[in-house]
Amino acid sequence: MNTPGQELQGLGPRAWDNPAYSGPPSPPATLKICTISGPLPSQPGKKPKGGPFKRAPQASGMDCCRHMCFHICRGIRGLWGTTLTENMAENRELYVKTTLRELLVYVVFLVDICLLTYGMTSSSAYYYTKVMSELFLETPSATGVSFQTISSMKDFWSFAQGPLLDSLYWNKWYNNQSLSESTHSFIYYENLLLGVPRLRQLKVRNDSCAVHEDFREDILGCYDVYSPDKEERLPFGPLNGTAWTYHSEDELGGSSHWGQLTSYSGGGYYMDLPGPREVSANILRGLKDGLWLDRGTRVVFIDFSVYNANINLFCVLRLVVEFPATGGAVPSWQIRTVKLIRYVSSWDFFIVGCEILFCVFIFYYVVEEALELKIHKLRYLSSVWNILDMVVILLSIMAVGFHVFRTLEVNRLMGHLLQRPSDYADFEFLAFWQTQYNNMNAVNLFFAWIKIFKYISFNKTMTQLSSTLARCAKDILGFAVMFFIVFFAYAQLGFLLFGTQVENFSTFVKCIFTQFRIILGDFDYNAIDKANRVLGPAYFVTYVFFVFFVLLNMFLAIINDTYSEVKEELAGHKDELQLSDLLKQGYKKTLLRLRLKKERVSDVQRALRAGEPGLQFQEFTNTLRELGHAEHEITSAFTRFDRDGNRVLDEEEQEKMHQDLEEKRVALSTEIQTLGQSLRGSQKDERGSLWVSGEEFLRYGHLCSGGRDAAFIDAQGSKPFQEAHVASCSPL
Repeated sequence: MNTPGQELQGLGPRAWDNPAYSGPPSPPATLKICTISGPLPSQPGKKPKGGPFKRAPQASGMDCCRHMCFHICRGIRGLWGTTLTENMAENRELYVKTTLRELLVYVVFLVDICLLTYGMTSSSAYYYTKVMSELFLETPSATGVSFQTISSMKDFWSFAQGPLLDSLYWNKWYNNQSLSESTHSFIYYENLLLGVPRLRQLKVRNDSCAVHEDFREDILGCYDVYSPDKEERLPFGPLNGTAWTYHSEDELGGSSHWGQLTSYSGGGYYMDLPGPREVSANILRGLKDGLWLDRGTRVVFIDFSVYNANINLFCVLRLVVEFPATGGAVPSWQIRTVKLIRYVSSWDFFIVGCEILFCVFIFYYVVEEALELKIHKLRYLSSVWNILDMVVILLSIMAVGFHVFRTLEVNRLMGHLLQRPSDYADFEFLAFWQTQYNNMNAVNLFFAWIKIFKYISFNKTMTQLSSTLARCAKDILGFAVMFFIVFFAYAQLGFLLFGTQVENFSTFVKCIFTQFRIILGDFDYNAIDKANRVLGPAYFVTYVFFVFFVLLNMFLAIINDTYSEVKEELAGHKDELQLSDLLKQGYKKTLLRLRLKKERVSDVQRALRAGEPGLQFQEFTNTLRELGHAEHEITSAFTRFDRDGNRVLDEEEQEKMHQDLEEKRVALSTEIQTLGQSLRGSQKDERGSLWVSGEEFLRYGHLCSGGRDAAFIDAQGSKPFQEAHVASCSPL
């Protein structure tokens, strides 16, 4: 049998080098190892040199306070410790562990923000919007006119006096039985009409444009396209009232609207439609007879809001009919289904807890970014990931601020509406900002998911991806200049050739998106062919050839060439410690600990088999001491089963110890087998063996904390560990 020293020498001079350590290998003289976590107990019969032990002086109260403050400060620093606040340039393992800790914390934050974002939405929102759309947009009048088919002022009045009133005021059940007397209207019997609907129009002045002198005798008036400086603000019509008198945006508390043709202000001439249906019908009849819509009218808004208590959702509708200077009508609509009243159900109160946790995370990350900015100064902004961190934090702070504002404003508006139910309920403002809030959260969640790449970039595969994009950035920038020169040249060509006849080329912006659609194959070729039978095909063929076949393939060639270079360079680099290596180490550490415990159990069983029917304490101690166990471990194990305290284990006590040890051995064997199967796929060369390399011995030598006495391991399948010092674990 070889001695431990001979076995260690047989492992080679580089057997104990850590592959994660990038420094020089250990010299041969450093093969001597020591993994004892605490000093060995003094041998019996030997006195320590230097006389008796001296008691260390006790620390004063001030020293204890300083020691406690030091540990508290170190704990706080560790709480916000990141790869940017700590010096990890020479410790790859610490870098991976810190990154892994940051990733785990960030995953919790990501789950929390996902719960918040999706908790504000409802699966019923789409169907609510769909029901309202079908009712107000697709219901035809007696003449067959629906809102979507409005093409003139006559069609508008046909819709307003028919489908609009029928959809707003529900007076009967489906069997023509009258509904119970109520001052409120319930659309589809479920959706409460909040306040009253409002009609509002904007007009332009008669002198807003100039008629050419050749036509002044035939054309007496000129009404330009809408713009705020050409807006009509004078009273008109035969009657007094809000419908015939102009009101500014501040007076109405309105907001501007971006329509199909242009942007409109929040002022104008308005008329509210109080219930019931007959009263509203009379008002609309009076507006029509008084010629409320004329040549100067450029847009009409129909605004109203409904609330469904079953699903706790508001639906804010705005039906818009624009009357361009060319004549005709252009209908459009805006239906916003939003959740303005938050805390109603148990799920909502769960979201409250998530919101509180979200605020805690925001505070945590604000402090973290402040520390990193303090350390790195302006160099902090040189990293895209740091800028992304700041974007996520700023969007989150804005979301928290708007959430508080929205809650207070909804409570104020609902209180006003309950006091004066006959007034117009202007939920358009809140619905607009709630939609922007949802959009902001969607963008924030998108960036939050993208930020995950920051924490997994140390992975080799992710390094290839990020390095490829970083290296080819300059080439792609140069290519982008050339690409967009050609792209915009074709866009202006298409706009000038087909802009008057093809809708997809009617504006320069539409031309840009149409050309992107051509690249994807989503394009109506017949439309440009009919618009220009000569230049249409020439435009299409040359664009596809130069942009699709030439420029896009150049773009792919740049990325492919750079990726090949990066992959070749990384293949020649020394492998660094990866996350998978860290996980393997965890498996090995657990597996080794279980094996050592199993061997300790086997040692005690061997001592039982070697003893007499009445096993003496001294005999038990001598056997285990020869196997390398510490004195206090032996005493603890013996005392546990020596119930009568006579320092002799009789047959009943030995049987009890044997049963207990056998149960532990079987349990440990099962656990070792389970862990071994998970490791067997990645380490086929270690199948069925208890051999552990020297590197693993150094890495996992200290298996248990607390400075226990060292113990010797009798490794039946681990001969290199025989007589080697390791941190002791309790055998039982």
